[in-house]
Amino acid sequence: MKKLSLLVAVLLSLVSFNAGAATISVNQFVEHPALDAILKGFQDYLKEQGVEVEYNVHNAQANMGTATQIGQQMIGEKADLLLAIATPSAQATAQAVNKAPENMKRPFLFTAVTDPVAAGLVKDLQHPPKGITGVSDLLPIEQHIKMVLSYGGNIKRLGLLYNSGEANSKSTIVRVKALREKLGFTTVEATASKTADVYQAAKSLVGRVDAIFIPTDNTIVSALESVIKVGVQNKLPVFAADVDSVKRGAVAAMGFDYYKHGYQTGAVAERILNGEKPENIPVSFQKDLQLHINAVFSEKMGLTPSAEFLKKATKVYK
Repeated sequence: MKKLSLLVAVLLSLVSFNAGAATISVNQFVEHPALDAILKGFQDYLKEQGVEVEYNVHNAQANMGTATQIGQQMIGEKADLLLAIATPSAQATAQAVNKAPENMKRPFLFTAVTDPVAAGLVKDLQHPPKGITGVSDLLPIEQHIKMVLSYGGNIKRLGLLYNSGEANSKSTIVRVKALREKLGFTTVEATASKTADVYQAAKSLVGRVDAIFIPTDNTIVSALESVIKVGVQNKLPVFAADVDSVKRGAVAAMGFDYYKHGYQTGAVAERILNGEKPENIPVSFQKDLQLHINAVFSEKMGLTPSAEFLKKATKVYK
């Protein structure tokens, strides 16, 4: 009898413990190192602050239809906070929140969204709509493209490889093309709507460009190895906008530490879980840039990084 009473007490304590935990439903667009690092940084921040959280993590596997279904499912989970990682998932989640009855709406936080305005998530970065805010990974694109052009010494024709269905990528491509006259280069575009098309899209740029640039595009990055294969086979340098892609074979990137991006997002989540209204929190940006270089794949793609570049690098893969 005493054993039974002890078991009941333990079970009651577990129920009490779980009742005090916040619930966060996550809509992540695809599995790749940058987005995975965001989720890890987010979870680590809340854990370090002593915030007890139960997670419902969903992954759309780069399928917009699945992302939409996940957004609808998250509404039914009645979590304390909805988190969307990457622009397509953020758009899908926002659509689900907007369509939900008032009593089903939940605070919504987006992260890894390049251009929240172009994506239709907010109209004013300083004053987001009711129930929504986020953290943007908007890249200082001029600084990045200057690095790409000067890294190879003779890059004049830049291939832009992206999914034209991703609002974040389209926004970045517009910004890159706006720099052509100022920085003295031309562009050739190749698009892929799904990961299975990435290899052929990359091959279509061979002989037409001096280097390939990949924005923070979820579809292309999730199939990055296909692009790297084309780069190595044809001595065609591949540059990325996210530093996590460099260790996978991209020549170089001047971008953000996406773990820190997630960590920063976790800090916003804590404010919301503590009762602050999302619409009172302006959309924030990550400003600390890092230069990562992959010296091994630079050589494989026909480039030798200069001593100056190696000295400036935050991280060099040898």
